[in-house]
Formats: sequence, structure tokens, C-alpha cells
Amino acid sequence: MMSSQAKKLLEKGTVSDNPIVYQILGICSALAVTNRVENSFLMGLALIFVLSGSSGLVSLLRNIIPKRTRMIFEVLIIATFVIIVDLVLKAYAWEAAKVMGAYVALIITNCIVMGRAEAFAIANPLGKSLLDALGNGIGYAWVLIAVALVREVVGTGKIVFTTLAQTEIAIFPAAVVKAMDGQFPLLLILPPGAFLVLGLLIWVLKATQGPTEEA
Repeated sequence: MMSSQAKKLLEKGTVSDNPIVYQILGICSALAVTNRVENSFLMGLALIFVLSGSSGLVSLLRNIIPKRTRMIFEVLIIATFVIIVDLVLKAYAWEAAKVMGAYVALIITNCIVMGRAEAFAIANPLGKSLLDALGNGIGYAWVLIAVALVREVVGTGKIVFTTLAQTEIAIFPAAVVKAMDGQFPLLLILPPGAFLVLGLLIWVLKATQGPTEEA
């Protein structure tokens, strides 16, 4: 069974100290790719892979990485995993790669990835570093998917998958779509919609949790 310390590490990044909701990190991609659930899912997987791989490798090498140049080494490690993700997307999910290409590359400068490497992995053993990375990665991914669900469903009335599966899921009954004459609030799938939905999500989560200890 998972120890209480392991559960705490996973829960912290996933919920109680979610990097997007409570640290306001990774906002760029959260606003850019959440117009579709599929893109958000793939971006979440990409960040989990990069975050887990880079944190794990930084942890393994923590005793031999020179202190004065550790950030350069961390960026190099992160960039290596980002390149792997970019190549895999281009090979197996070309349509998604065209949409997400620039934002996948920006994972190199994502404060979540660099922050966990510098603040946690460089000072902790492999097991703890992987759990911390996995928790923060899952926390990032579920927020992206939640925002994308609202934006794509309310904004278009359906969820479209082109990379993971060539399919389209209609959310509203045909009668509702006909009554609306296809006029969904397209604002939600435009950039301002990302700010609106993400802001409301952060507000709801913080309001339901109540004041933090720091407050």
C-alpha cells in the first residue's frame, strides 16, 4: 500500500497546492490549448512525461551536478525530454503537433517543470521526486481538461477527436441543437473564453477550499 507520505506528495500537487490554481504557473498553455479536450489531454500527457523524466533524472544526478551551473544542466535535461515529446507528436499525431507545436516547445520554460526540478528534485531522492512530479503533472493535466471540457462543450455542443480517434461526440440532444439553430456561444472557444473559464474555475476551487494557512 502507498505510504501516507507518498499520498501527501501526490495529493499536494494534484489538489491542495495545484500548480495552476494556487501557484498560477503554466498559465500560457492552459489558455492556449484548452479550446479542445483532445489537445488539452495530449498537452497534459506531454507535461507529465517531461516533468517526471526531468525530475527523475535531476534527482539521480543531484550529487554530481555542479552547484554553480545546476540550472543550465536542468534546462538541458528538460529540453531533451521536450524534444522527445515533439518528435513523437510529429510522428504519430501530426494534426495535434501542428496546433500544439509552439506550446510543446515552451514546456522547456514552463515554470512548473523548472520549479519542481530546482525546488524539489535537486534535493530529494528518486522516489519522492517522481511522486512530486507525477502529482504536479496530474494537477496540471486535470485543470487543462476541465477548462477544455467547458469551452468545447458549451462553445460547440460537441467534443471532436481527430488524433486519438476519428470520432465526434454530440453532447446536446438533436432537438436542443435544432432549437439553438447551431448558435453556440463561440466566445468560449476564443482566447477570451479561456480567461473566463479558467478564472471561474480558480475562483470556485479557492472558494470551496476556504482560506489557506498563509492567509
